[in-house]
Amino acid sequence: MTPTPALTRTAQIARLGQRRFDVLVIGGGITGAGIARDAARRGLDVALVERDDFASGTSSRSSRLVHGGVRYLEHGHLRLVFESCHERRVLLRLAPHLVRPLQFTWPVYEGARIPRWKLRAGLALYDLLALFRNVARHHGLSADEIANTEPRLARTALLGGAAYFDAATDDTRLTLATLLDATVSGATVLNHADVTGLRLASERVRGATVTDRLGGRTLDVSASCVVNATGPWTDGVCHMEDEGAPTAVLGSKGVHIAVPASRVGNRGAVTLLAGDGRVMFVLPAGPCTIIGTTETETTETPDQVRATRADVAYLLASANRAFPAAALTPDDVVAAWAGIRPLAAKAHSGDANSASREHLIASGPRGVITVTGGKLTTYRVVARDVVDVVFRTLGRRAVRDRSDALPLAGGDVRDLPAELAAACAATGAEDVAGWMVQAYGGAWHQVWARVRDDDALGARLVKGLPYIAAEVLHAVEAEMACTIADVLVRRLHLAFETRDHGASVASRVAELMAPALGWTDRGVEQALTEYASDVQRLFAIDP
Repeated sequence: MTPTPALTRTAQIARLGQRRFDVLVIGGGITGAGIARDAARRGLDVALVERDDFASGTSSRSSRLVHGGVRYLEHGHLRLVFESCHERRVLLRLAPHLVRPLQFTWPVYEGARIPRWKLRAGLALYDLLALFRNVARHHGLSADEIANTEPRLARTALLGGAAYFDAATDDTRLTLATLLDATVSGATVLNHADVTGLRLASERVRGATVTDRLGGRTLDVSASCVVNATGPWTDGVCHMEDEGAPTAVLGSKGVHIAVPASRVGNRGAVTLLAGDGRVMFVLPAGPCTIIGTTETETTETPDQVRATRADVAYLLASANRAFPAAALTPDDVVAAWAGIRPLAAKAHSGDANSASREHLIASGPRGVITVTGGKLTTYRVVARDVVDVVFRTLGRRAVRDRSDALPLAGGDVRDLPAELAAACAATGAEDVAGWMVQAYGGAWHQVWARVRDDDALGARLVKGLPYIAAEVLHAVEAEMACTIADVLVRRLHLAFETRDHGASVASRVAELMAPALGWTDRGVEQALTEYASDVQRLFAIDP
């Protein structure tokens, strides 16, 4: 039986305070998760702490793509595209449940900033940089072929276009699977744990003071090396080390909206040029279509950033131009959310759209290793480079990186269609089966075992969506969820797919979580209040 999170959390906190680690990673987004996994797989004693929940920042607010970055070709970032194409191929193998091939249709209209010949040339280079090992090579499409593929796309002035492949993912669950795999290799990871200061010894940082935001306990964590992988929060940690540290990160705000899939009518993924010429996407996402993203420089903090009415209007106008029958209005928006891409300040030039997504690694005056930049697709490359620096800092010879041969948690599935068939037979519902195999991979059996023990746990949380009560318990007992938002926003997508963002089911979720977390009636009430605040912070649309 999986240990309760209270015991697991207590044990993790005890380990943090009782031992000296080789490396302490601050930040539980995709970058920190990758570093923890890579370091643990290479034999280092690793601790990771995250102030909120894992992937609660930028890593849960992306376009949910693992992609080579076709739009980076225009700006000459060929090395990044090459790395991204390689990593896309590796992740399709390591996490076949979470990273799935996705075909894109790119229509070209008269007067487009990128004409057909330039698109075909760019996609040919894209195939070349993938060493022709993508799911399939791109191919040109006539206007009639595009109309057959995406019949609701605008036909006026349509010249043709092309089809190419990238991959879809679940950004939050990819982060979580990476962290779970790190724990299998011995890493100690803790969410809702805030670093309030750095510990010095002989003028070098040798750990951090960490406060458990749920239990209130403060402890000193000792580590020979500290890595700052906090994304948009990077400068805050840098200033703990050196009050005069220069700006390390420049923020780029990206907004997405979700609308009912039936309103848009896209059959698959579509790449568009927005009215201002930017590349953007219309993406299938279960019951919704995701439209995004914007790209604007921002000075907002990650805790403050939200979509604005102007952001929403921009995305709706771009979608309506391509899908005129949709006639989308703000009333059609199910959810809108914003994130901040942490661009490396030293690599930043020009506007946010053309800025490099390559990563930089630097050591501070007291030894903290700070990583900035990078992107979801290349998180393993970032992790490898950071851990190589960690080994040098520790004065050890680097152990060979074998992470590209080891599946992520749930990824040891040899036959996805067979797993899906087995899940359909067990659950009796195709949508539930599809979601569970996609989310948990081979671990879906563990989730469904709870239903076999208690039929009531097979009930859907919301009518029409595939999420069931058993997943709430699994999130708490096996995936380190501690709050309602941890479950409804990050372990599941329910908050993104309902207009009330899960408010109507929050009480039921709290009741399911309470026994495992030891919540009293007052604790349940507090959890519900906090969830209402989380929803407002994440999904409210500012004027």
